[in-house]
Amino acid sequence: MTTARDIMTSGAQYLKDDQTARGAAERLAVSDIGAVPVCDTSGHLVGMVTDRDIVVGVIAQGKDAGRTPLSDLTRSNGNVVTIGADDSVEEAIETMKRNQVRRLPVIDGSEVVGIVSQADVARSLSPEKVGELFSAISA
Repeated sequence: MTTARDIMTSGAQYLKDDQTARGAAERLAVSDIGAVPVCDTSGHLVGMVTDRDIVVGVIAQGKDAGRTPLSDLTRSNGNVVTIGADDSVEEAIETMKRNQVRRLPVIDGSEVVGIVSQADVARSLSPEKVGELFSAISA
């Protein structure tokens, strides 16, 4: 059985929820990524922040990105959707489809160990499964 751990991008970087939207934007730009996990000060995952969250939740509302904590953005996102490192790729696909998300933080216990993205899925599965996933998420 292929697991989330087998296909994930490992070594996921994360930010603390007391860091600012500007700091998150800088991390996204430097790392050339579209989303980053956010953890509370004790290291527990509390959400994901995307480049779109920063644009819509901060810039478009005229907020100061240098003073807007990530906790403001993760609160508006609701519960974070995750996948266990040893869960099957099929479970990851179903979770992505059910929640219409393009990226899943991968956790091992309470530690963020990676991210499974649409691209990770595309590289590892048949074209039929990839098409099914992309269609369900984009609907």
